[in-house]
Amino acid sequence: MRSGQLARLAGVSTDTLRHYERLGLLPAPIRFPANYRNYPPAAVGRVELIQRAIKVGFSLTELKTILKERDAGGQPCRQVRRLLTTKIRDMELQIRELVSMRAELARISKDWDRRLARTTKGEPARLLENLPVHTPVSGRRKHLRNRGA
Repeated sequence: MRSGQLARLAGVSTDTLRHYERLGLLPAPIRFPANYRNYPPAAVGRVELIQRAIKVGFSLTELKTILKERDAGGQPCRQVRRLLTTKIRDMELQIRELVSMRAELARISKDWDRRLARTTKGEPARLLENLPVHTPVSGRRKHLRNRGA
């Protein structure tokens, strides 16, 4: 089947198919004359598998390694399970960081409400200038903040 048909059946764009092919996630299809790609019917299942794995948090790099081993006749099941365990642990850490951040933001919000109540109309409250210096932030936010974002 051609790229457009595969894309429609799998619910992705043709650009996504080409990207997966470049990364080695999708085996290179046979080429028709005029350079059209001809994918086997099994490609639909492969693209759907990739999409489902992405939705639960697997990266394209991880999938490339897993699928390469699988395509070579290997059985990467235990590796996949370890990756999932790591993802769960990482998510639990993110949740703890987000809960901590939410608590800190609630504290800041109450402080700002007090400041605004003491500020007369037309006078600046300087809320941002009064942010705490050491606010707990997630690793991603720390990274962005350190880059000046």
